Amino acid sequence: MATKRHHHLCSSYFFLLLPLLLQFYSGESQLQFNYYAESCPKAEDIIKQQVINLYNKHGNTAVSWVRNLFHDCIVKSCDASLLLKKAGGIVSEQASERSFGMRNFRYVDTIKEALEEECPVTVSCADIVALSAREGIVMLGGPRIEMKTGRRDSKESYFTEVDKLIPNHNDSLSTVLSAFQSTGIDVEGTVALLGAHSVGRVHCVNLVHRLYPTVDPSLNPEYGEYLKRRCPTPNPDPKAVLYARNDPETPMIIDNNYYKNLLNQKGLLIVDQQLASDPRTAPFVEKMAADNGYFHQQFSRAVGLLSENNPLTEDQGEIRKDCRYANSNTNNVY
Repeated sequence: MATKRHHHLCSSYFFLLLPLLLQFYSGESQLQFNYYAESCPKAEDIIKQQVINLYNKHGNTAVSWVRNLFHDCIVKSCDASLLLKKAGGIVSEQASERSFGMRNFRYVDTIKEALEEECPVTVSCADIVALSAREGIVMLGGPRIEMKTGRRDSKESYFTEVDKLIPNHNDSLSTVLSAFQSTGIDVEGTVALLGAHSVGRVHCVNLVHRLYPTVDPSLNPEYGEYLKRRCPTPNPDPKAVLYARNDPETPMIIDNNYYKNLLNQKGLLIVDQQLASDPRTAPFVEKMAADNGYFHQQFSRAVGLLSENNPLTEDQGEIRKDCRYANSNTNNVY
């Protein structure tokens, strides 16, 4: 009888502990607030100050930090694989067509150098990607997001996966919703994340099919004329500075003007406009257009979820000495 009671108690304890055990063995649970409190106490302050300094010199860096987070985290893991340059058999994710228009990677090196001076080989490039995005969002008038740290860096790039995992500029809304759902972000969170387009700009290469030979009838006519002034030819040079902003009114502020524009048929990309017309997403668009606080709340939640997508932790990956190269390749490039 005692043996059976003991067995029953052990089983009960096991099932009570099972959720904790599952959490412990997932990478997400290994992330924690203030991960560098002992190993590099000034780490988060250094990143914040560097982001501020860079923003004051090059305002568009803040937008780059936000885009970096999305491109890095949605491709398998938040592990700074995006930052790897071509070396030692690695093909850079930056070479993908999905990375068209991305820039300012060199300033990640500026942040890393400041951290290396304070705490050599301690702070991961993956955490730089996450925390620079957090500080960039603040510089762009968005909410301050509490973010966990402790990510480690990938030793490899996922170039062959980029096209499969990152939606392109004119994929359907269903494709976009599916991509984010695979990282644990629900429809409401996806609508909020796309609010980052509030500070986005799109090259005319990705817009002209909505303007020529005739303007897409789903576009507000006045907005269509604005876009044609920004993109005056149906065959723009990809290397030329020809682009339009999603939110001409507050182009460098993450706010709910993006959603107000959508309700006025001023969505820059097809997926933007579909947000306002699709029954799955339209109620959230209307609610965010009416309430900037609600938008910021949902945006914070979604960015937090994205930043914790399948991170490398503990003894996985490495802490890169140089964000551009896996440690095994640093000797080959210096």
